[in-house]
Amino acid sequence: MQGPLSDIVVLDLSRALAGPHGAQMLGDLGALVIKVEHPDGGDESRGWGPPFVGPSGDISTYFLAANRNKRSITLDLKSEEGAALLTRLVRQSDVLIENFRTGVLDRLGFPVERLHELNPRLVVLSITGFGHDGPEGGRPGYDQIAQGEAGLMSLTGPSPDEPYRVGSSIADLLAGIHGAYGVLAALYERQRTGKGKVVRTSLLASVVGVHSYHGTAWTVGGKVPLAGGNHHASIAPYGAFRCADGMIQIAVANDVQWRRFAPIVGIDPQNPKYVVNRERFAHRDELIADMEKGLGVRDRAHWLAALAEAGIPAGAIRTLDEVYAWEQTRSQEMVVTVDHPVLGAIELPGSPLRFDGAPEAEHLAPPALGQDNDVVLDWLAKREA
Repeated sequence: MQGPLSDIVVLDLSRALAGPHGAQMLGDLGALVIKVEHPDGGDESRGWGPPFVGPSGDISTYFLAANRNKRSITLDLKSEEGAALLTRLVRQSDVLIENFRTGVLDRLGFPVERLHELNPRLVVLSITGFGHDGPEGGRPGYDQIAQGEAGLMSLTGPSPDEPYRVGSSIADLLAGIHGAYGVLAALYERQRTGKGKVVRTSLLASVVGVHSYHGTAWTVGGKVPLAGGNHHASIAPYGAFRCADGMIQIAVANDVQWRRFAPIVGIDPQNPKYVVNRERFAHRDELIADMEKGLGVRDRAHWLAALAEAGIPAGAIRTLDEVYAWEQTRSQEMVVTVDHPVLGAIELPGSPLRFDGAPEAEHLAPPALGQDNDVVLDWLAKREA
């Protein structure tokens, strides 16, 4: 692999989504990622579906989403042989990623103290559900539970009485993203100190960490934000609106944009109820009704063209098949082709990062269970020699 982390070795003991996603991000940056899986079935996400694909209908597209650019080896951490191999791998790695429940790695004989005895330069990323300590630090964590406990579901949905989960596993994905970000900081610090350290994050922390203005609405403003459907909590008009043949999204973020936008849909921009954002938000329901009266006379294509010409941010609401067919998505290298050992050439969602001047990356397909046992053992022996 080429990339900024091409001299970094990542030992990925994680499974499901949060840890694997973080490890995949490091692999996208060029790190050698060795995915350690149990011989009996491997990462449980290999069995998560539908959809399943392949000649035998047993390859999970869920697993494919979080495991590109990795090598898979199998070992049983509870066996003497597995523990011995893990010990060797730890000595030769720069990063270890784990998302076991608190205390599991200790019981397997690899507490942080031992990991750093084996390799003082090792950076350890530990991802938990609710944190490694505190009164509920030992709780198991799954994405939807964390979305609820961290307040995200209370902000999502058509009304406060109907909390919704975010459609993607956003708590898991944010934990992986924050974890990878923490690993990079620890690797940078290691250049000065020569020592690795433990980086900790959790599903809870990762969601609370992106509350942003919703958080300060309460901590500073004393107001508890609640679900408001498809409209912004502070800006109007900003949301999804009905026109003749469906819905489009329109974001009028300031008063200058408002003065350009309002005449397009037949509204007087100097109407005292709408002239500034504070008033527009206070009269938002009335504003939405007035806008949709104007939008309802023409179709989405007309309004998107008219708004684009006026410089008003607007957009369609696409399904995923439309997103991946969209030339703009592909122009950003968000679709990559890999050669899978069973499926052949397949397309995967790509990395959101691009580096000026970097050659086009070649990606490894998500591996079959244990497919790289021999390759990794050979690499390990050469590294130890």
